[in-house]
Amino acid sequence: MIEHTRLEVIEGDVRDAALLARVLEGVELVFHEAAIPSVQRSVEDPLPTNEVNVTGTLHLLLAARRAGVRRVVYAASSSAYGDSPTLPKREDMATAPMSPYAVAKLAGEHYCRTFFDVFGLETVSLRYFNVFGPRQDPTSLYSAVIPLFITAALRRKPVTIYGDGEQSRDFCFIDNVVSANLLAAEAPGAAGRMFNIACGEAISLNQMLALIEQISGAPIARQHQPPRAGDVRHSLADVQAARTTLGYEPRVSFADGLRRTYDWFARQL
Repeated sequence: MIEHTRLEVIEGDVRDAALLARVLEGVELVFHEAAIPSVQRSVEDPLPTNEVNVTGTLHLLLAARRAGVRRVVYAASSSAYGDSPTLPKREDMATAPMSPYAVAKLAGEHYCRTFFDVFGLETVSLRYFNVFGPRQDPTSLYSAVIPLFITAALRRKPVTIYGDGEQSRDFCFIDNVVSANLLAAEAPGAAGRMFNIACGEAISLNQMLALIEQISGAPIARQHQPPRAGDVRHSLADVQAARTTLGYEPRVSFADGLRRTYDWFARQL
């Protein structure tokens, strides 16, 4: 069980080596969630994504090693698998990243494994599959699709779908991801490895919209645009390795998580 008695919030840049050295002093465990997370943003401007997601990760690993950190849990990405038609995605499959974001996230994963193999720093990489939940920002140009669709439903506005809406994702509610991180921090036999973190259920955008309509009790108008560069068609995870080694179980289903997320945004709006 991981407990905390105080919380200190420090705003800074993961590329700032001096800051990292200071904040990691005396730290046993690091959850590395810092990133520029957007595929589309990385396609439009690849360099910042590489600087933050690759160079920033390397700075963090170097600082963690110097500080004597016991374990680093890294937020990797399912985008590493690319658009292979083979489903579900398993950790032993070949990677084929399709965007600068995916390349950068995979590079960070390789750095984590290398720091374990070469320097003995325990690292665990968790390949997240489309995390969603309350507090996601629906106002950014690069916002995730669920907060965009929910806020559009609440405001009775049309939504934009890139493609035909039949593309599918393995959406994973934030509570499941938090649980996976806490398990990865302590699990024996996990160091140096990567694990899929998802629900093991493929949901198309059209299915998601239908469920949001059911929750809201109102129809949602659709506007279709051409598919975006770098987007994969289908994504579905095999989470057996995480179950076996980490003891992970996706306890919040997609439908349950979507309703919780909708209710949170409804309260805010």
